[in-house]
Formats: sequence, C-alpha cells, structure tokens
Amino acid sequence: MNYSLRQLRVFVTVARAKSFSRAGELIGLSQSAVSHSVKELELQTGVRLLDRTTREVVLTEAGQQLALRLERLLDELSSTLRDVGRVGQQLSGTVRVAASQTISAHLIPDCIAESSRRYPDIHFVLHDRPQQWVLESIRQGEVDFGIVIDPGPVSDLECEVVLSEPFLLLCRENDPLAVRESVSWQALEGAKLVLQDYASGSRPLIDAALAQQQVKAAIVQEIGHPATLFPMVEAGIGISVLPALALPLPQGSRLTVKRLTPAIERKLMLVRRKNRSLSGAAQALWEVVRMQAQRLTQARTRDPLFNPDVR
Repeated sequence: MNYSLRQLRVFVTVARAKSFSRAGELIGLSQSAVSHSVKELELQTGVRLLDRTTREVVLTEAGQQLALRLERLLDELSSTLRDVGRVGQQLSGTVRVAASQTISAHLIPDCIAESSRRYPDIHFVLHDRPQQWVLESIRQGEVDFGIVIDPGPVSDLECEVVLSEPFLLLCRENDPLAVRESVSWQALEGAKLVLQDYASGSRPLIDAALAQQQVKAAIVQEIGHPATLFPMVEAGIGISVLPALALPLPQGSRLTVKRLTPAIERKLMLVRRKNRSLSGAAQALWEVVRMQAQRLTQARTRDPLFNPDVR
C-alpha cells in the first residue's frame, strides 16, 4: 500500500476531532485537503473508514479499529524518534581523538581540560601517534576524529584548518644567529641541521621550504620525538627548524628561537571521515579543539615573536 505517514496522522486527527474542519485547524490544513487525504487512505485500504453527514463525521467499525491501533503506533513512533534525537544530541560517553606528538603535547592538554569543564560526562581519550598512524586510524574508524598537519589532497577525509603557525629557528644563545631579531632562510645555507624524521608531518614541509628558498644544509641528525630536538641543539650538534607549537623551550635551557623570514607556515587541521556524521559528544569536542586553536591564535598576536609590531 502506498499510504503516507501524513495520511495516517490526518486520519487519526479527524477520528479524534470528529470533524474535517476542526481537524484541519489542528494540523494546519484546509478542510478540503483533510477530506482528500482521508479519501486517499480509504482507497488504499479498500474500506470505508468514515461515514460523513452534514453535522458530523462518524467512524465505521473498520475506522474505529484503525484509529485505535494507529494512535498507539504513532505514539510509539514519536517516542522512538524522540529517543533517537536524544542519542544524537547526547553529550556523554567516550570520544577518541588522535593527534601527532607535538600537537598532543602542546594543544591537546588545554582541549582536554576545557572539555572536562564543559562536558564532565564526556571521556576524552587521546591517541598520541605519528601522523600517518593518525590518518589511517581515522580512515579505519578507530578514532572519532584527529588533528594533523596539512596532509595535502585527501579525497576520503574531511579537513578543516584550525591553526596556521610559522616555522622557527632553534639555536643556542651563543650562536651567531642568536643576536639577530629575525633570521632569513638563506642564513641556513651550509648549516648543520637536526630535524624530525619523516614520521612527523612537519618534515616534508620543512624540506619543501628549504627547497623553495634554495637552501642547501646538512641534515646531521633525524630524530623521532620533537622533545629530543632541544638537547641535541643545546649539545651543539646543530641548529633546528621547528614549528611554533613545539614551544615553550625547556626551563633553564641555553636555547633561543628566532623568526624565520620570509614566514613559512604549516596548517593544523581537524580531520574526520568524509560523509560520516560525528556523534553529539564528538561534535562537541571538535568545537572545543577549534575554540582552543582560536584562543592560541589570538594570544600569539600579542607575542613579539609572532607579531613584531607589538614591540
């Protein structure tokens, strides 16, 4: 039978009101539209459901049975839809988020703290992994979403830029480059560099920046964890290029960071599977990460390292 939910609701309303005109007023339809809807339902069922007189509408026996059963079914349907709506908006449960190590260490802690304040019933679970693992875990549905460095064109993922930040020079305080307010990329020509390896999403971007600026430098060490850059540079093994999110410097170190010119930035992105909806809880944490990234961006506008105009 090709009847619609609208027809069933109209019929039940007429059965309750015992009038086409009153039913029309209740559901916002004209009397003729109500009458036409009931006639269509009668054609579909093959039985007469209502006896019409000039004064009232009377249910036939078949109409009485249908109206009684439909009321229960429509009430159950409405209750089911309300329950589904509550599940979709539920701000509780576990949300799994993946991020690379630098992001995990310097952005995510504030996100977890903020989500705990806002949504105490949501359990924020962080998976701290290299970038390629993060991307694959998103694809496989092992996490709800991730935060990564711009992975380039990806057709199966939905990406949203939440933070752009520059690369900085890391060197010792007694390095000749340390006396400069800013350092050009060309000043790195022939330098010994300590860089993260290719498990980091930043490394391809640093290679591209060096190539773009036509700088040839010696890569003397490639390390896995970003925190290892600091003792390597402090020991005099070389200088480094690192993202701003790797700051602050270790307390008591003899290191400094300088702006590299021209400014070359990396983009941090929220990433999820394309055409897959987030749960209400996951969407709430997505918004928390976006908000924290905006706060960081605003704070940097007041920092002379990122904005020399505030000096």
